[in-house]
Amino acid sequence: MKAPSYSTLLFLAGLCLDQAQCSEHKQDPLVEAKARAKILAACPAYEHYARFPHSPPSLGPLKLPYQRPAKQCRTFVSPLVEKVIEDVTERMVDKDLARIFENAFPNTLDTTVKWHVDEAENTYKSHKGAWEGAQSFIITGDIQACWLRDSTNQLAQYQRLAKKDKKINNLILGAIATQAEYVIAAPYCNAFQPPPPSKVKLSDNGQGDAVHPAYEPSQVFECKYELDSLAHFLSLANQYFNHTGSTSFITSRWLHAVNSLLEVLDEQSRSTFDSETGEFVQQTYRFQRNTNTGTETLSLAGNGNPLNYGTGLVRSAFRPSDDATIFGFYIPANAMMAVELKRTAAILTLAGKSKLATELQSRGARIEKGVWEHGVVQHKKWGLVFAYEVDGYGSHLLMDDANLPSLLSLPLLGFLRKEEGTYQSTRRMILSKEGNPYFLSGSRFSGIGGPHVGLENAWPMSVLVQTMTSDNETEVRELLNAVKKVSSLGLVHESVGVERGGGYTRSWFAWANSVFAQTILDVAERMPEALFGEGAKAYVVE
Repeated sequence: MKAPSYSTLLFLAGLCLDQAQCSEHKQDPLVEAKARAKILAACPAYEHYARFPHSPPSLGPLKLPYQRPAKQCRTFVSPLVEKVIEDVTERMVDKDLARIFENAFPNTLDTTVKWHVDEAENTYKSHKGAWEGAQSFIITGDIQACWLRDSTNQLAQYQRLAKKDKKINNLILGAIATQAEYVIAAPYCNAFQPPPPSKVKLSDNGQGDAVHPAYEPSQVFECKYELDSLAHFLSLANQYFNHTGSTSFITSRWLHAVNSLLEVLDEQSRSTFDSETGEFVQQTYRFQRNTNTGTETLSLAGNGNPLNYGTGLVRSAFRPSDDATIFGFYIPANAMMAVELKRTAAILTLAGKSKLATELQSRGARIEKGVWEHGVVQHKKWGLVFAYEVDGYGSHLLMDDANLPSLLSLPLLGFLRKEEGTYQSTRRMILSKEGNPYFLSGSRFSGIGGPHVGLENAWPMSVLVQTMTSDNETEVRELLNAVKKVSSLGLVHESVGVERGGGYTRSWFAWANSVFAQTILDVAERMPEALFGEGAKAYVVE
């Protein structure tokens, strides 16, 4: 699909009377942005559009609907993305599975790029240099706010296209720069409002949270401190470098954000009690919310349960599900942070930032050591396994949650190889009803869920992660088929009821669709016959 021409955009937006008159206008980025804004304003809200099936149906027996918005209503267009969709779906044997990929792979671009400006087009100036250059505001879907974690994962399947597609390249560079501004402004927060120069309307989460340190509501949508959010900030840039080899994202603002991140790691690596006097030391970050849901707030006046520092681990007040931790040393986030710090250190070394690189490498190694020393426990049935959370006093929590990072996703994070023994023992434990209280199995669906949506719903995202961490082709086929059967709207939901008659949460959840797309591309490369039929060659997006 080709992007509409400049004259066509002006005509559709009603900025000139006919195509001939439109074609006389000299191309102007500001006029083009105005035209796109007018067209998008007339489009149906995708939150409502996604709740109903649309034609044409897929050619498979499930006849899954086509859920992409009309071409003129898409928030970002890339011809290379359209080519990947065509290349993959034409080869896929299962046309229902192909339809989900067709809907899911471009979902972030089609629906969630609420504002993007290239460096050459950005006329915004500030005395601090904030919000200058390329910027991208990526919403999570049905909530008009940008989560650091979600937006990084939403863009992950496009990273491999950034070297060939200048538009994708600029979009990701913009997202890196926008995330940097968020981390500078409020490094403890997880979800953010639109950037000031975007002129996008602000949202209200409806909560009157008591949070320390204080934040500016015009900048922040929600301020739950999640260690993985900061790790995802690093990951977005690390993925970009891995696929492009470019260090153009290393600006003074990005380096400022990295230093803000390091300050948080310092503050969240301090003891709950003074090591010499034994006196209680109030947490730098505290959070309280008036709620009847225990996972939505922190205990002990917003401090959370005590932690015994000196472990090398870093506290996380909340999980990537936005649920409060029980024991604040959340192992998956610590594992991810260790990996991303070391990856960033390697890039900074190449960029000549040796002092900062050395510090990040040292911190990453220290956290990694802490995960292995304090995050591995002995189970009477499964042997040595990773705990989900620990407190440094010996207490630990055995479970896993569908949200990423998770214990199941440790190989995908780059923390270890999937063949590693402790991981394999952990995998067997968390994929069983006996070993994981949030592994839910029913007549309709089975998978890992979590307290965020209760005890009757499992998340397709967890099944997709299980797929990407499996080398068994039979298992991979079964898992993809399971996700397909509960995606009747042609999109991947946040969670689905495991029993027959069970419903779903969130018809539009861009992160889940991105993980589905990433899974299909992973299987297409590792096990092409599972998608394309006997004798098929690997498909690699380059």
